[in-house]
Amino acid sequence: MNRRRSWGSCAWGALIALAACESTDPMTTEAPVQATGDAIAFGIWSPSGPDTCTPAIHDQYATVGPDGLRYPTWHPAVDPATGCTFGHEHGRDPSGSDLFGEVGAIPFGYANQHLEEGGFGAPRNEDHVGHKIEWENDLLMNVGGAGAAVLSIECDVLVKLHQGTHSPDAYTNNLHEVAYHVRCSDGTGFSATLLTPIGTPGELVVGCDREVHVPAGTANPEISPDGGGKRAIPDVRCLQESVLSPEDGRPRFDRALRESWEISASLRRSDGRVLAAFNPYFQVMDPSRYYDTSAERALGRPIDLCYVPELVGEDRCEGVADGISWDDPRSPFKGVRRFVDVNGNRVHNADGPEVWYTNALGRNGRTEPFPGAIRQWVAIRDNKGLDIGGGVIGRDRDYDAPGVRAPN
Repeated sequence: MNRRRSWGSCAWGALIALAACESTDPMTTEAPVQATGDAIAFGIWSPSGPDTCTPAIHDQYATVGPDGLRYPTWHPAVDPATGCTFGHEHGRDPSGSDLFGEVGAIPFGYANQHLEEGGFGAPRNEDHVGHKIEWENDLLMNVGGAGAAVLSIECDVLVKLHQGTHSPDAYTNNLHEVAYHVRCSDGTGFSATLLTPIGTPGELVVGCDREVHVPAGTANPEISPDGGGKRAIPDVRCLQESVLSPEDGRPRFDRALRESWEISASLRRSDGRVLAAFNPYFQVMDPSRYYDTSAERALGRPIDLCYVPELVGEDRCEGVADGISWDDPRSPFKGVRRFVDVNGNRVHNADGPEVWYTNALGRNGRTEPFPGAIRQWVAIRDNKGLDIGGGVIGRDRDYDAPGVRAPN
């Protein structure tokens, strides 16, 4: 697929660690951006339990954002130089994406870094292990709307969501960082980095009954906006229906434990007009948690079900040895089985320009930068009347690797 520009940002080989990597601001200049300091997200990981890599080895996997700060970025689960293990993974190596030459290394926590500076009244920082990358080249899309019957559209899609599935964070906190890059054969395209509110702050939606909304506590930050979409997370009743007491007697962990984070995101001008909108669904089939108010911090652990006499050796519990804890690499529940439903990709920017500056929530879009602004790219196009989506990325992928475990 033809590309509009080369962004030239800090490309590297798939398994080569980066130390003090330089990057290029994709929207302003081809000159390298030099590191002037570290972002809040940089250097926050440290080993625990059976992890064997050091913080220094981990911090070699870095990129410099357009702001000149050093950020963590994708790395393999096992360091190729030393063979040590990090205990977590970040999904698919982005260097294989056809968009990598344009997008470059994705800085984890870039939108979080600039949230308050752009006028939001509180910080929102996320852990390191939850950043997950997925991509597909030449993804065939289903196209709805006027004229769709004569259209055959392929898209290159590269996405990153912070989606932790081990802690109570997502029970209440609905602001999560997403980076979303798409280029389609019909000219549809945009690159968006923002903190997007997913669902209602302070509540979750029950995974096996989307009509049930559960107040789960106070969101952090408390001023988080409602974003539409939902964070569908399994609770104890889902396990009861599909695992402990299924009608047909067959326990189905995949049905019970599936998490679906359904995004309704957009970039908007200062007058409120939508520039680009997208609503992917990020699915996880093996989270290491479920919502259970009777458990400490409401964290039910699926691994405990494998020690229920009726479930020993059944379904996901097959081969699970006695005494394996929720954060053991041998647990089959660690958030490594994921896929993304690529739904509508809508662009309303016929008058341009391609470059817009928004705050960290994707709002207040202007043509000139302002404090806390994030540069966004939107193709000069209007695909009104078409709904470009329907592709699925990663349905059969499993990101398990030596040492990977919850929290992941």
